Amino acid sequence: MEIDNFFHWIGEQLGAAIRFIVDSLGWLFDNLYGAIDSFVRGLTGALGINASIFSLLILLIGIAMLWGAVRALMRRSVVATLLWTVLGVIVLSWLIH
Repeated sequence: MEIDNFFHWIGEQLGAAIRFIVDSLGWLFDNLYGAIDSFVRGLTGALGINASIFSLLILLIGIAMLWGAVRALMRRSVVATLLWTVLGVIVLSWLIH
């Protein structure tokens, strides 16, 4: 009898620990999704673009082009700086149009 109660208690404690971990992860991912959703909606609202994967991908490409311009500027490559800057501005202005 006493051993049966002991294993019952162990099972309850293990179940409570698993339930706590699952509830904590659910809360974390729910809040993480809410934060990412708010960030994307704020970013796209400020830029005046759609909150689609395609628009965000084009935005990242344009920012990468401008980052390439900064890297070319650090290498003192004027032609590459101008090329990357013009391409980045064209892509971003097409997107934010």
